[in-house]
Amino acid sequence: MFMARRPSQAAIDRFLCESRDLPLSYAPIGIVRDANGSRRLDEKTVAIGHGKQDFERARAALTAWKQFDIGWVETFPPRAPIDIGTVVAVLIRHLGFWSLNGCRIVYPVGGHSDVSRFGFAYGTLTNHAEFGEEIFEVFVDPQTDVVTYRIRATSWPQDLLAGAGYPIVRILQARFRRDSAAAMARATNNNGVCA
Repeated sequence: MFMARRPSQAAIDRFLCESRDLPLSYAPIGIVRDANGSRRLDEKTVAIGHGKQDFERARAALTAWKQFDIGWVETFPPRAPIDIGTVVAVLIRHLGFWSLNGCRIVYPVGGHSDVSRFGFAYGTLTNHAEFGEEIFEVFVDPQTDVVTYRIRATSWPQDLLAGAGYPIVRILQARFRRDSAAAMARATNNNGVCA
C-alpha cells in the first residue's frame, strides 16, 4: 500500500488487523533458506562482535527488531514476538512517499537454546509491494568466536509501482541491508564499532 504521507497509528493498526488472515504471496516457504540457484539472492554478512556476550546482545537485538532501527523503515508492532505466525507491518519512507507492507514470520533459525545461531525468516503477504522472503540471523564462529549478522533475501515486484520503479527498489534494498547491518553493529557493541 503506497501513501502520500505517513499513515496514522489507527491506519497502521487497521492494516495489521486486516493482514492477520492474509496468505503469503509466494511459495514455497523456505525459498531463501533452501535456495537452489534458481532465484536471485541478496545477502549481506558482517562481523558485529566477538564472544558469547556479543552473541547474546545480538540475539537480544534481533528479538527486539533492532535491525530495523535505521530511521526510514519501521516495524509495527515495534517489538513483535519472534514466533512463527506473527504478523508485522513494515512502514517504509522513500522518495517522498510511504509504503506499508505486510509480513509473517515463517520459520526460526536456530532457537532459544542454540548457543551459536539465532534468527528468523519472514515472508511477504498479499498486501506487500513485493513477493519474497527474508532471513535475519546472527551466529558465532566456533573457531574464532566472531559474531556475524546475516540478512539474506529474495524478492520480485508484486505491485505495479514496485515493478515500474524496480531499479530504484533494488537500490533501496541494498541500502536497507547496509543500514540494517550498521544498526545490528550498534546494538551489539557497547561502542558501536564492528569487531
